[in-house]
Amino acid sequence: MKPFLTVLLSLSLLASCTKEDTSTEQHTERYIAVNGKKLYYEKYGRGMTLLLLSGGGINRSIGDFRKCIPSLADQFTVIAVDTPGQGKSEQLEHISYEILAETMSKFIDSLKVDSVYVIGWSDGGIAGIMLAQAQSKVRRVIAVGPNNGKRGFDIPPDVPLDSVVAPSAAIFEQLNKDEIVKYSQTPGRDWKRMVRDYGLMVYAEEYFSSEIYGKIGIPVMIVLGDRDMITIEHGLEMARSIKNAQFCVLPNTTHEVFSERPEWINQIAFDFFQTNK
Repeated sequence: MKPFLTVLLSLSLLASCTKEDTSTEQHTERYIAVNGKKLYYEKYGRGMTLLLLSGGGINRSIGDFRKCIPSLADQFTVIAVDTPGQGKSEQLEHISYEILAETMSKFIDSLKVDSVYVIGWSDGGIAGIMLAQAQSKVRRVIAVGPNNGKRGFDIPPDVPLDSVVAPSAAIFEQLNKDEIVKYSQTPGRDWKRMVRDYGLMVYAEEYFSSEIYGKIGIPVMIVLGDRDMITIEHGLEMARSIKNAQFCVLPNTTHEVFSERPEWINQIAFDFFQTNK
């Protein structure tokens, strides 16, 4: 049972879904160094700054937002950043949710803007919730598909939580050979380090202290698909832990809501960010 569940979660969380770049909007492409590592980002549109934080794992990138960016750029200055080790951004020596949130906080500082809205997906959503403590730089957060610990995953009830463990490098390599080749094409990438770090991150009992919820004083919305790998109960628990947070469930959608229902995510963003500016 343990090997089965390991395979199930490793494929869902660490493997990527390749998506065609459908954006035709004019934009700028830039790099910013944070803690000595280059982060790649793209800038679209005009208006209040909206930061998009992508999910984690092998070969994830800002490409996951391509279907949403054009419409969002009609109303916001969209900053889509490849998080460390993703897309065109350099890989860090080590990554954790705390390091990810800290890196994105410094990235926001480097933009030299008064404050930002944030839409984070999966790992980016977790980082978004952690960033929501910084009320001076983050105004509102939409966290899509977040969780706080592996207990939030939709695990069969007869499977003990402590049997849900990270896949070994050997198992991951066996199941994701093509993705590893693609990931390794970028100079400086170490896929084994990525698998090790994400194994430690994703399969942890808790990603961040529950005390963080009480420190959040800005509007937050948590969004899940009704067929998400994160349970509705866990998402609701997180939302209830944040003062005045909103909770949204999208019908007939999985964890991949940005590719399945981009128009819904965009409408949620327009409504949520433009209420009581």
